[in-house]
Amino acid sequence: MHYYENAERFSDNPFVESFIEAVDWDPKLPKPYLAEGNAELLEKAKKLGFYTGVTATATGFYGPQGRVLRLGVQDKMLNEKLSKFRFEDMRITNFEMETSGIYGLSQLFGHRALTINCIIANRFTGQFTKDAHQAMHQLIGMVMEEFL
Repeated sequence: MHYYENAERFSDNPFVESFIEAVDWDPKLPKPYLAEGNAELLEKAKKLGFYTGVTATATGFYGPQGRVLRLGVQDKMLNEKLSKFRFEDMRITNFEMETSGIYGLSQLFGHRALTINCIIANRFTGQFTKDAHQAMHQLIGMVMEEFL
């Protein structure tokens, strides 16, 4: 979002400032930002029973998720810091690589957006979905039936 006009609101807010302090964010990295999904769509998802929380979008792909793929990570404690972070009644509940961009751009363009993620791996507990394809197809069917 840092590359677009009128995007300061995403990075200049109390949530981001609290996050930077809580996780001891490295100032050499791009400043984090917060982009929210559409409130009306979020309420609909809540009524359907979807669990809600903050999605941390890992802009560096695997490293920011604490995933080591032949390369070490700069902050080996980042996952633990993220899991402990709280701001008011919000906490980080999952990682992925696209949501913040989708939310930020949709707000700048005046669109409505919401992401619903199929959680297939819990890295802290070591639990993984046995059939990720089935879980994803089931989620897609439910979302399409309810939101379209």
